Amino acid sequence: MDSEILWRVAVVQLVAVAILSLVLGLLLPHSFFADWGWLTGPLVWLLCAWFTARVVGLPSEPVVLRAVLAGIPSAILVLIGLHWLGVVIAIGLFAWLCARLPRPLSGATP
Repeated sequence: MDSEILWRVAVVQLVAVAILSLVLGLLLPHSFFADWGWLTGPLVWLLCAWFTARVVGLPSEPVVLRAVLAGIPSAILVLIGLHWLGVVIAIGLFAWLCARLPRPLSGATP
């Protein structure tokens, strides 16, 4: 496991999710999230994972797959009313899964 990748992924994903959540929360009414949160939440999570892969320099496809896997426990927590706890757990699990990827070669395109 690569602890440098773990922390870089965790920080970038946390910041990306926080910023995008804040922007969407300011731009859209609460009713939008009540009606469409089930769709927008996972899409935002995956978009942030793709962004994280690009920033950290990891291959997008395996990173997005790991985001899907990390999102499963988060979805369960959302269903029982613990949305933000689910996000925190998902970020930790996502970072741990990404830290187990082989480190990209220098100069290789992710």
